[in-house]
Amino acid sequence: MTTPTLAKGTADLCDDHADRVQVCEPTFHVFGGRRAFHGPISTVRCFEDNSRVKEAVESPGEGRVLVVDGGGSRRRALLGDKLGLAAVSNGWAGVIIHGCIRDSAELGRMDLGIRALGTMPLRSDKRGEGERDVPVRFAGVTFRPGEFVYVDEDGIIASATALT
Repeated sequence: MTTPTLAKGTADLCDDHADRVQVCEPTFHVFGGRRAFHGPISTVRCFEDNSRVKEAVESPGEGRVLVVDGGGSRRRALLGDKLGLAAVSNGWAGVIIHGCIRDSAELGRMDLGIRALGTMPLRSDKRGEGERDVPVRFAGVTFRPGEFVYVDEDGIIASATALT
């Protein structure tokens, strides 16, 4: 499933809707093959355990963006090539991770938007811990399930309603 590109970039959306958007602090790096993406938000909160991330990307994405609050940990990767392939196969538009990814070269060839703090070759634990579809907050933004996120080369913005 290919997500349409943004009709307007995040800079223009900020200009047009300054009172309706939250803007992420610029701490994220581009890793996926899709440079710009957007969609309704689905969330995961976890720490060095990607069990809930795996559950999410193995379910229908329907053009949504998975926003993962990994606590900012740089000690374990929460997404790699296998979960990236699952996300593509299940129609996710993208993944934003407040944490790390691995298999960055493979992820870079996938039609999936990915933003993360960095890379770490060590995989996560698998303890079945974490929460899905709860509000998460990092980089100055609160991400709520069902609200919207817009991502391009200029940054990441969130809004309670769809923007045009």
